Amino acid sequence: MELNKNEFLKEYNIDEKFLIDNNIDWNELEKIYNDYSMYRKSYETQANLIANILREHKKVHSVKARVKDENHLIEKIIRKTENRRRKYGQDFNFTVENYKDEITDLVGIRVIHIFKEDWEEIHNFITKMWNVNEIVANIRKGDNTKTFEDLGIEVCSRLSGYRSVHYLVESYPTTEKVITEVQVRTIFEEGYGEIDHQLRYSLNEIPEILEQNLMLLNRIAGSSDEMASLINLLSKNFKDIESEYNKKIEEKNKKILELKENILKNEALDEKDKKLFIKNIESIIN
Repeated sequence: MELNKNEFLKEYNIDEKFLIDNNIDWNELEKIYNDYSMYRKSYETQANLIANILREHKKVHSVKARVKDENHLIEKIIRKTENRRRKYGQDFNFTVENYKDEITDLVGIRVIHIFKEDWEEIHNFITKMWNVNEIVANIRKGDNTKTFEDLGIEVCSRLSGYRSVHYLVESYPTTEKVITEVQVRTIFEEGYGEIDHQLRYSLNEIPEILEQNLMLLNRIAGSSDEMASLINLLSKNFKDIESEYNKKIEEKNKKILELKENILKNEALDEKDKKLFIKNIESIIN
């Protein structure tokens, strides 16, 4: 596979002058493209392995795995160059040697769970199974952050209302380390996140009316999570009550059986009286 410069710039609406002004070397981009193409198959194998391990957890509803497309990688490198230069200095450039460390979502895993309270068990599982380099909890302003703070997790308030906990985990499909981004979110957060992403990806600027409705949808998604958690809690309480009730019924039946056996064993009573006592007991309980 080759990276065709003219086709690429046209597809991603990038002016060649932008590359020149930002001192981005196209030859280096081609080297990165070819290097990544060589490793991509092993990344796909590793993505499936991590996804299958996560699917085995009882609190996980579903898992999606993907490996970044070569063209999307080059587009992201171009887009992220300005940011990295603010971070490292104006002499910074993406190279074959550093792009795997700088682009941390070459392998992406998305973990969906049903109830918000399920997150902590999944979090403990991830931190036990892999070396985790970074954890960031993306929240909406006003969300309860105590659980994250108690665990020492960085909290990032997103203006868009995007909610998801992101992990950067290490794995070794070859002798080279691969960083995988694992995103963990509820099914309602996933729904909102997908809609928000599609709109922001397809539109250069979101009209105010759409922005307002996105915020409304975000609040509804957050409320839905809270309602689902409440339903889950009530369901557990009802199960506990039912279990306690069944336990008492078993104890009662055991005592009645013991009483009947004692009556039958009582030599002071004749058979007629024994049958009468047992009949009266059964009429009371029935």
